[in-house]
Amino acid sequence: MRNAMKKYLLSFFIVCQFCGMAFAADSPPVKFDPVWLINARIAVKAGKYDDAIKQLQTANDPASADWNNLMGYSLRKKTPPDLVGAEKYYQAALKIDPAHRGALEYYGELMLINKNLTGAEGLLARLDKACTFGCEEYSDLKEAVANYKKAQK
Repeated sequence: MRNAMKKYLLSFFIVCQFCGMAFAADSPPVKFDPVWLINARIAVKAGKYDDAIKQLQTANDPASADWNNLMGYSLRKKTPPDLVGAEKYYQAALKIDPAHRGALEYYGELMLINKNLTGAEGLLARLDKACTFGCEEYSDLKEAVANYKKAQK
C-alpha cells in the first residue's frame, strides 16, 4: 500500500510539471540555459578551453553577459592565455550586467595576474554589493586578493 501511494504521488507531481501547474503562487518562471551555454560550461569544467571557445564562437551571442564572461574565462585559462582578449570580454560582460558575479570575480583574478591590486580590490568591493549575504564568487576573490598580498610581503 505504501509503495502504491508513493508511485501515485510521484506520478501526480510529474503530471503537474508537464501540465504547467505551480506548487506556489510566487514560484518564479523556469529559465532554461541555452544549449551553447551548457556545452561551453561542460567544456570549461573539463579544462577544454579551446573547445569552449569554439562552442562560444559558434553561438556568437555577444549581447549575453554569460557568453562574454565564459569567453573571457576560457581565453584567460587556455594555453597560452590571451589576457588582453579575456579583459575585453570581461569588460563587455560587465557593461551588459554590472553586477555579473562571475565576471566580477574572474576580472578581479585577471587584475591580480596583471599586478593590479587596486583594480582587483575595486571589483571585490563591487562583488560585496552584488552578494548581499555573501557568495562563492566574493569568497574566492577575497581569498585570491589575500594570497596576492601575502605573496607580495
